[in-house]
Formats: sequence, C-alpha cells, structure tokens
Amino acid sequence: GYVVSVPKRSLDAVPIQIVCQNSIFNGKKGCDEFEALHLWQKALQVVEFAKNRPPNTTKYQQNFCLLLKEVLTSSPHLFTKDEKKFIESFTSLSEDSQRLFVRLYTRKGPWFRLSTIMYPEICNPQQAVKELSATGYLCLFEDTTKLHDDEMKDLLSLLTVSELRDILCTLRKKCNQGSRKQNLIASLLSCYKGGSCPVLQRLILERTEICIRTSPEAESLFWRAERLFFLNGEQDLSAFLLVDLRIVKYPTYNCIILEQIFSNESDLLAYEEVLISLYLIVPVEILLPFATYNCNVLQAIEVAQVIDQSLDENNFELVLRCIMIADSRISCCPEKLIDSTSPDLMAIFQSCFSASWVYSKVILLGISFLECERSPLKVISPYLYSGYALDLSVEPRYKDAIHLLRRLLDCFTCDTRRGYWTVRLSVDLEHIGCPNESLSVAEAGLLDPWVRAGSRMALQRRVLRLAKPPRRWKTPSFSESLKRKIIEVYIQGRPLNCEAGRKSRFYGEDGEQCGVEQLALQYYAREGGWQGVHTESGIWMTIFGLLMWDILLSDVPNVFRTRFQTAPLDMETDHFYLARKSLIEPHLQKIHDGLAEEILITSWELHMGTACRGVNWDQHSLSDLRAAVSCIRGPCLASLCRHLAQDYGSWSSGMPDLLLWRFHGDYKGEAKLVEVKGPRDQLSEQQRAWLLLLMDCGFNAEVCKVSTTGISP
Repeated sequence: GYVVSVPKRSLDAVPIQIVCQNSIFNGKKGCDEFEALHLWQKALQVVEFAKNRPPNTTKYQQNFCLLLKEVLTSSPHLFTKDEKKFIESFTSLSEDSQRLFVRLYTRKGPWFRLSTIMYPEICNPQQAVKELSATGYLCLFEDTTKLHDDEMKDLLSLLTVSELRDILCTLRKKCNQGSRKQNLIASLLSCYKGGSCPVLQRLILERTEICIRTSPEAESLFWRAERLFFLNGEQDLSAFLLVDLRIVKYPTYNCIILEQIFSNESDLLAYEEVLISLYLIVPVEILLPFATYNCNVLQAIEVAQVIDQSLDENNFELVLRCIMIADSRISCCPEKLIDSTSPDLMAIFQSCFSASWVYSKVILLGISFLECERSPLKVISPYLYSGYALDLSVEPRYKDAIHLLRRLLDCFTCDTRRGYWTVRLSVDLEHIGCPNESLSVAEAGLLDPWVRAGSRMALQRRVLRLAKPPRRWKTPSFSESLKRKIIEVYIQGRPLNCEAGRKSRFYGEDGEQCGVEQLALQYYAREGGWQGVHTESGIWMTIFGLLMWDILLSDVPNVFRTRFQTAPLDMETDHFYLARKSLIEPHLQKIHDGLAEEILITSWELHMGTACRGVNWDQHSLSDLRAAVSCIRGPCLASLCRHLAQDYGSWSSGMPDLLLWRFHGDYKGEAKLVEVKGPRDQLSEQQRAWLLLLMDCGFNAEVCKVSTTGISP
C-alpha cells in the first residue's frame, strides 16, 4: 500500500491505496487470494476504528469528551442547569482549545507560563488561551491584581533560580549564591506578606509574561465528573491511557443499572448548612482548594485528603480539626444507607458512596492518632464535641478515642468494620482502668452479627481473660473451641541479626541470606520433599478469582457501573453471596467433585492478562496453580471458596505464609498450609482465626516457629 496524498493537517485522515501484487503460484501468474483477503480485513478494521473516532481528534481529547458525555447521560440529575450547560459547552470549543484544556487539567500546576506551552497537536495555543479564558475555562495572570499568598507562592515557583535571584537583587535583598530555590521563594514571600514589596507582582510578570491556569470552577466541576465516572478516588484519566496502550485490560461484563447511587441532587449537592462551620474550623489556606466544591460527598473526600496530608506533615492541630468536622458531619447525616433496619443489602454495599462513610474513615484515622498521641496540643476550643471535653494531657488520649469509637458504633450499625471498632473500644476501656466495662463491650460484640473473623476471635479471647470470678462465674461456651491445639513445628536457624524491631534474617542452607519464610521452605523441602511458595493470601486470592471468574462477572444489577472495574462493587459485602447463591452453589459442587483444575486451566487460557481483583498473573505460574489445586481435596477447596464468597472482606487477608504441596505418584497429592513465625513473633488474631477455619475445612495446617536455639518451649 502507499499514501495517495499528504493531508494538510497532522491529525487529518491519511488516504492509503492498497495494492495486491501479482505473484507466481503453481506456475501461474496471479494474486494470492488469501493475502488479498487478509489485507482487506485489516483495511476494514481500520475503517471501523475510524468511524468511532472523529477526524482531527486526539485520543486523550476523545477520552475526555467520552467521560463528560457518559456522566451527563447517567447522572444529569446531579448537576444544576448552569453546570450542565457549562459541561456541554466543552464540545463546542475549537479542537485546539479542547486539547489545551485537557493537557493543563491533567498536569500538576496550578499555574503555567504561556511561553512554555508547546504541544505538537496544538497549532495555535495563544488563540486557544483566548477562547478558554473568554468561556471561563482558564484564568490569566497578566496584570498586577492582588493575589492570595498561596497563588503568589505558586507563581514564584514558575521562576528559575537565576530569575529569583535577579528579583532579590532588584529589591536589594540579601541573596546568597548557594541558596536553594525554596529558600529564595520563602524570602520573597515573606517580603510580600509583610507588605514591604508591593512591586513583586510586576517583577514576576515582567519575567514570566502571561501565566495561565484552569479556573477553579472548571477544575472542581470536571473533578466531580471524574469521581462520578470512576466512582473512586484512585482512578483518573490515565486509566484510559493504560487501556489505549494495552498495559491494562479490564474484564468484560454487562452494566445493568436499575438504581442510581445518588438518587437526587440533595444526596450529592449543596452542603450550605455546614459550610459556615467549615470556615470556622479549617484555616483559609487549607479550605481554598475546595471552597468551590458544593457537594457533601466530595467535601468529605476533601476532608479525608486533608487529614492524610496533616498526618504526613505532623500537623496535629489540623488533624484534630478534621476529626471534629467528621464527628459533626456524621451526627447530622440521617442517611438511609447506614440504617440497620433496612432489609436491602444493596443499600449497605452502596453506603461507601455516602459522605458519612467517608467521614467514618477520617474518624478512624483520628482514633489511631489519639491512641498514640503523646504531645500536648493547643486546640481552638476546650470543647470539640458537644458535651465532651477533650483531654489535653501528654498521655495517649484514650478517652477521646473511646468517645469516637462509640460514635462510630452508634451511627454505623450494619458495617463489617464494627468488629475492629469493638475490639479497639474494649482495649481502650481497659487502658483507662475500666475492666468491667471493657468486658461488657466484648460480650456485646460477640452478639453482633457484623463482628467476624479475627475480630470475633480477639473478643472471645478478651472475654476468657477478663471474665474470671468474681466478674463472671460461668465459663463461656466457646472456650473449648479456642483451646484447640494448632500443630507447631520448631526449627533452628543461624541468625544474621537479632535486633529488636528489625525483621529477622538468617543464613539459609545454601549459605545465602534469607528470611524466616525462605528458611522454612528449605526445611520442608529437605524433610518432606515439599514444594511450595511464600505467598500469604496472594495465591489463594488468585485461585479464588480464577475459579470464580464467571461468578464474579455475572449479570447482577447495579454492581458494575463503569468500564474500568476489576470486581463488582458488592464483592466485599454480604450482598455478593446472597445475590448469586443460585450460581455459586452449583459451581462449588463442581469444585467439590474434583473439577477445580479443569476450571482453573480454562479460566487461565481465556482471561490471561485481564485485570481482576485478587488475581496476580505475574507472581504465580499456571503450573504452580495447577499443582496446588490438584493437591488440595475438592471438599476443602469448595469450603474455602464458600467462605470467601460469603465474606471476602473479612477473609481476604491473614492467610498462612506458605502453601506447600507434594505428589505421591502421578496423580495423588497432598497440601499443607504453614504460618511461619520468627523468634519474637506472635500469631495475630486474624491468623489464628484462619488456621482454625482451615482445620475446620479439612486442611492440613500448622505453625512453624523459627528459633535461634532449636529448643521447643
């Protein structure tokens, strides 16, 4: 083939003529029909692709327009009339303007020097800037209008070190040749804040010339559209790029949407009733980046981002302010999504999209902070909570943590996190010298159907320890199950280091350095001819994902809402099993009957490389997975998969470190699961719960303890 003519613009369609040359075939001159047919099929594929891609459109521009279109189609009720008009106007902009806006929106700014804006696909950036500025998509810095301190700092960061030094010299300020850029900026900023440098803006503009940034209104509106499109805070427009470059391949499923997550505008928009309190609590410099966001859920996400940043920066006073915001917000959010009387389990898995759920995450971060905090803090008010005085002592602030834990348990009555909250509450009450109340909390927690797995075992063990005469005279019914013996194996290792607080390292049997898990693998290979992997939960999540692939992606309403999901939204909730029970149980029967290896091979061959929750294509080979599955008896594997399907959130972590297998002859084999502990390690409650569960399922499970003495206690 060859190009018929050269297009005038770089992004115009290129006309190509395909020619099939004559060749000698069986002594006759002619055209190979197979080759011609193959070329024609390729040409048709190109034409079909071009139909779905408007001419002169770059891929990132097309993706952005697609995102806006789908959000407006699926959630028009979540935008005001003016907001919808603004979003719809984007497609009316010129090609250059659309590309420039998307480029700037996805870059880290906020300000950019117009003189440095150069993209090969944008023919006239200056004209694009004028159009975007006139339509409200861009802001320009081209005069000496008074700027906020943060904006001034951002503009100063656009200057080079030599330009910053030049300005300091012009102002006759002291300037060390070795000063770093941040020091130079701080020096100029202090002059600006002090009012001694009114000409600073003019000096900056003389060097940068026109500077541009996306307008706060456009940025907040399109950020909201992104969140509605992806339904999480992790994915952004780069997800399109990863798919286009074939780095990530998402699974195929049907999006059956019968119910909106945000049913009306009041669910997402208009948080004016708490906006005043936000201004009173959070400093203006923290509030400004999201002051234009007028929606409860997005505001909650912003508060979560602020507390993360504050913890990283050790800004403890701001951490307390974020805790106060979250506490006040969940107290005034009577949302149906956290109503324990609702029989609709779908409402529970959708609750993570509520502002209250996000605020609960903020409070949980605050609880961890308060339980560890030992620094006295200056607080803006002696009472952060209604009727509850904050303890400002230098000891861990358990009373404050207890107050917040009770708030969470009162507000979120249908939540699998209740187990962790209850354990923390019981522990903190014991810390402040209230063992009777601690015991009562633990006993009440054991009656809570939402307290499961390791948390349930932790509460049982606390009850056994605290419920001794005269507090309690009757032995709990679960005491015998907790006393079950878990097989322990002791091996000796030659230590490389024995320092407290550092991960134990040993010399392996080959003389190389290794961890306790690798040392255990070498021991089992030598003593019993076991093969295996150190994987913890990884290999099990991969096996579960491959065996249950069709179940995970089955047609269930409202659990698939975007094209970029790796699992249904309800996967970690009770809704997952109950909504698919008629599909899951017959499938588990096949696994029970010994068809697991066949299902695994078929799933691997059909879906190799496709992203799916829990499945790690790179870490585990098909041969290892086949060996593991074939050595595990069908009833054991079916029982394990059932537990994961019923409560994936509680059981997807904490599994034993090693999965071992060995064959007896060509077909028969056995498997063993081993939790490995170093000299100073103890089993966590989740690990203990897993080992007992595996034993109940029929697995051969044990604990391998590595010591430096080789003596069993």
